Amino acid sequence: MMNKSFPPGLESLAGGLVVSCQAPSDSPLHNPMVIAAMAQAAVIQGAVGVRIDSPAHVAAVRNLVSVPIIGLWKQVSPDYPVYITPRFDQAEAVALAGADIIAIDATQRPRPEDLGYLITQIQDVLGKPVMADIDTEEAAQIAADLGVDCVGTTLFGYTELTGQEKPPAWDLLTKLVKTMTIPVICEGGISSPTMARQALDLGANCVVVGTDITGIDLKVQAYLRAMCLT
Repeated sequence: MMNKSFPPGLESLAGGLVVSCQAPSDSPLHNPMVIAAMAQAAVIQGAVGVRIDSPAHVAAVRNLVSVPIIGLWKQVSPDYPVYITPRFDQAEAVALAGADIIAIDATQRPRPEDLGYLITQIQDVLGKPVMADIDTEEAAQIAADLGVDCVGTTLFGYTELTGQEKPPAWDLLTKLVKTMTIPVICEGGISSPTMARQALDLGANCVVVGTDITGIDLKVQAYLRAMCLT
């Protein structure tokens, strides 16, 4: 297996657990202080990093933790399906709020700004590494060729090309581990500690878990559906 190193300052992510601390916009949890408390609790318990959405939430988390923050800004648009940090000005806002690495949608879908331009601007102007959230092996390779610092299986199962699939992206992860020369992060669908261990055993350089740890709203909905109460 190739020795794949995270960029300087992010070495602590290797082999560890990153907790995604996010909440639906209509949830009481969608409050910077609540998100920051989630992130702090995760770090106290051993998370090596956190993944945070929006400048306000990133800034609140930055005040409480010193571990690397994977920052992003979800922006839903009627014109483009790409919604994870689709534009440079959004990446800039997240970086200024305190993110250490910027996550972007790197799928091959229509987007408001050229992917190569976005990656270069983040790295050269902001001086921040880029995490490419991808859905397919082809998208991962294109992003790697454009110079991203790591790729994540984040969008597998959530795009037109992969919507018929259900994460975790075990097969995709296995392929990327063999072909990528940059770190591969397993994200999406990890719903148990056993699954997180499996991701590492398959060669993931890091594992991101969100809903199963911090997704109270979605977890309660799932319980109610299983109990036939909704």
